[in-house]
Amino acid sequence: MEGLDLISQALIALGWDPNNADIKTRTVAWLAFVLAFIFGYIGNKTQFCTMGAVSDIVNMNHWDRMRAWLLAIAVAIIGTSLLVYAGQLDVSKTIYTGSNFYWLAALVGGLTFGVGMTLAGGCGQRTLVRLGGGNLKSIVVFLFMGYAALVTLSGIFGAFRIEVLQADAVTVYLDGMQTLPALLGQHTAGGTLAIGLALGAVLLLYVFLNKEFRGNTDNILAGIVIGLIVVAGWYVTGRFGFGEDPDTLEMVYLGTNSHLAESMTFVAPLGYTMNLWAYWTDNATIVTFGVASVFGVIVGSLVYGVTHRTFRWEAFNSPQDMFRHIIGAIMMGFGGVTALGCTIGQGVTGLSTLAVSSFIVLAAIIAGAAVTMKIQYMMLMREA
Repeated sequence: MEGLDLISQALIALGWDPNNADIKTRTVAWLAFVLAFIFGYIGNKTQFCTMGAVSDIVNMNHWDRMRAWLLAIAVAIIGTSLLVYAGQLDVSKTIYTGSNFYWLAALVGGLTFGVGMTLAGGCGQRTLVRLGGGNLKSIVVFLFMGYAALVTLSGIFGAFRIEVLQADAVTVYLDGMQTLPALLGQHTAGGTLAIGLALGAVLLLYVFLNKEFRGNTDNILAGIVIGLIVVAGWYVTGRFGFGEDPDTLEMVYLGTNSHLAESMTFVAPLGYTMNLWAYWTDNATIVTFGVASVFGVIVGSLVYGVTHRTFRWEAFNSPQDMFRHIIGAIMMGFGGVTALGCTIGQGVTGLSTLAVSSFIVLAAIIAGAAVTMKIQYMMLMREA
């Protein structure tokens, strides 16, 4: 076992065969489940919510939950840059860093997702956490968001995505990757590390210079753990085996037959889940990193809710409430796939690769959510 790291040696000692594709796939899926379980448990415990972070700023000018999000981004950027420097991850083998820069898809997808998550009461990861906590609304959001993601990956919504939002006329074709180091002429392991450490340090300074945030252990815990989980996800799929199989929907979406590394994201995996359920008896269907992470978050949140007695059944208040959640779920499914990610998939995982499109998507998601919240507030005031 010379040349293998300690984690690989431990897995081999437990019976893991790095040359067996089936065992490798199951190992990656189980590791994804464990990471997502921790995500769901901590997400429920700390009430980590990216939509809530935007809402706090818009309605109360309160930045604590946004700082928790920024802390997760900082940890993910620093950790991922260290993986790249150590040769444990090739960011060119991810969905975020390709040379085709779909700026319009990033902008429209991000805005649509931001509006959708506001109408649905939370983003993809929050939907899964709430589902584990007994929120029946989240079942409806789960199903409609998953189906919308599926038809955006390879169905009727996908035609609009490809023919309009990813058309040649609105696509920028770059010579290399669309990452900050590549655009700055520093596309080396050392250059990536330097830029990643610098950006991460700036975010950490901003986060921890706030005295109120330093006193909130839940927000600190959420930011650090979620950031580390994203890094661990990259390590698992980059080191032990890439996430999605070439025959799954992600490869159809990307138009490639090569394996890609991935980490935490919670929209397209709902589409993979729908596909898995529909073709369960098909031998080609497998539980991938993304599908396993969906159920890991739900179970982790459920375990926290049951053990700490916070599990509560919650239903819709009215037919109008249900309608808003359905519309929001559909918008999130379409927007998340079109933008290549959600508040976690692009807002933490994508940013950790330093991809330029991830910054655009994050800004668009926040803008879409903020504008929708302002409109909702004005409508409430008018009714009052």
